[in-house]
Amino acid sequence: MQKKTKQNVYAAFIGEAKAYFRLLAYAEKADEEQESQIALLFRAIAEAERVHATRQLNLVKDLLVKDTETNLEKSFQREKSVSENTYPEFIKDAEDEGETLAALAFSHARDAESYHAKLYERAIYHVIKNVVKAYHVCQVCGYVTDKKVPKKCPVCGAPPEKFKTVGE
Repeated sequence: MQKKTKQNVYAAFIGEAKAYFRLLAYAEKADEEQESQIALLFRAIAEAERVHATRQLNLVKDLLVKDTETNLEKSFQREKSVSENTYPEFIKDAEDEGETLAALAFSHARDAESYHAKLYERAIYHVIKNVVKAYHVCQVCGYVTDKKVPKKCPVCGAPPEKFKTVGE
């Protein structure tokens, strides 16, 4: 794929993926406001945006998705970088501007991302290979564990009922 087209396909993928999540948020708001027909419309268009994002991802998949070992290493490096570099900057900016809710959300994300990096690192060293049957994801902050659901999320303090199980 030529350079400009590749950049455009990737940009389109990012835009469509963002639209998917934005429209789901709009649907939730419409539901809160008892606008069920509008919520349904937002969900339908969100699904269409997901289709677009998937098609565009498939066009650049060979550029983005490598062998599993490479994908693990890249994922580990990204999580490490975002938790050690990106989120600390975001937290500082939010605190400087007095945006305590944003600072808290960034802090939770930073801490959860560092746990993600540890899980990836364990996978790289084959510590979890063929052992883990399920992961548990905190729906408040994004913390992930391969152990049993904790009594309290170590990142945000959420109770066990706030965890979603992936697997099994």
